Amino acid sequence: MKFLPDGIGLYIHIPFCRHKCLYCDFYSAIISEKVYKDYIAALLRAVKFWGGRIDSPVDTVYFGGGTPSVLGEDIVPLMRGIRSKFNVLPDAEITAECNPDSDRSFLRAAKKCGVNRLSIGVQAGNDGRLKALGRAHTVSDVRKTVSAARQAGFNNISCDIMIALPDSTLKTLKEDIGFVCSLDPEHISAYILKIEQNTAFYARHSSLNLLDEDSAADQYLFLSSFLENLGYEHYEISSFAKEGKKSRHNLKYWQCREYLGLGPSAHSFLRGERFFYPRDLKAFIVGNSPVADGVGGGKTERLMLALRTNGGVPVSCFSPAAKSKAEEFKKAGLLRITGDRAVLTDKGMLLSNSIITELFYEDL
Repeated sequence: MKFLPDGIGLYIHIPFCRHKCLYCDFYSAIISEKVYKDYIAALLRAVKFWGGRIDSPVDTVYFGGGTPSVLGEDIVPLMRGIRSKFNVLPDAEITAECNPDSDRSFLRAAKKCGVNRLSIGVQAGNDGRLKALGRAHTVSDVRKTVSAARQAGFNNISCDIMIALPDSTLKTLKEDIGFVCSLDPEHISAYILKIEQNTAFYARHSSLNLLDEDSAADQYLFLSSFLENLGYEHYEISSFAKEGKKSRHNLKYWQCREYLGLGPSAHSFLRGERFFYPRDLKAFIVGNSPVADGVGGGKTERLMLALRTNGGVPVSCFSPAAKSKAEEFKKAGLLRITGDRAVLTDKGMLLSNSIITELFYEDL
């Protein structure tokens, strides 16, 4: 099968970590040299396979994980293989996730092969809270990594931060936000801690002093207001960016644009079809095919995803019942309606799932 020549995103999953963080539910394994080498070979085979079947140019590449920075200098031949099989555009956004304990060799190698955006997993601005999350780095490691990244020539850096941590308060949140902002990143991703099954936190969640929903909401709203006042655009529920620095790759998901994901747990959306590779490292290495996941890209799905962003959706697309609901949400301060656009407020973004469901219930 051949695909149309529209720009697509390419996601490369690197499912290895030095150790597993206490809250993490992403698919990953503790790194082993033999499995690592077998996996890189399998990735390159997948790149060759799909590269021969897709005519579309690639305008974003995203190395996610796991911990992509464990690639070290191997990111160079991997990126070379991608370029040899895909038409990666000259102005493509190429992102690599990076742990704050990464050495400079990875940063130099990433820059050398064309990576032009880093996503650094900061998570907190205090060594005690980092330890409580099971993170291996320190605040000092973060500063050193960001400094090394700037010296290597990166001018587009995103920092992740987690909020609503156990035992946290608005005071500790201010400390964490202040630390992240002191790094002057171009982009910030903020996530409310969610206790997922099959994580160390889930196994002992009864002993964690978790925040109630109201306190978690207060932290989210404070963070949103704080970052917006500093000039960061709140362009997606969890994403804040300086002018011109939105994540082009992540926006593909919310704009229902095409992307190909390679690696265990990686999802794809091409020509209206969704499919994914199972969360099985060995299965990917031996070359098992991805699994069909139904069709996608319909009108309702596009509207539901778009409402997660500050671009919102046209009110004219709502049914009469949905328009009535939208007015209720507007009065409650959850929705802003300007002209023909309906956009969630920061408060509304907290309740996005229920709002979206109510607005599009008739179409589900």
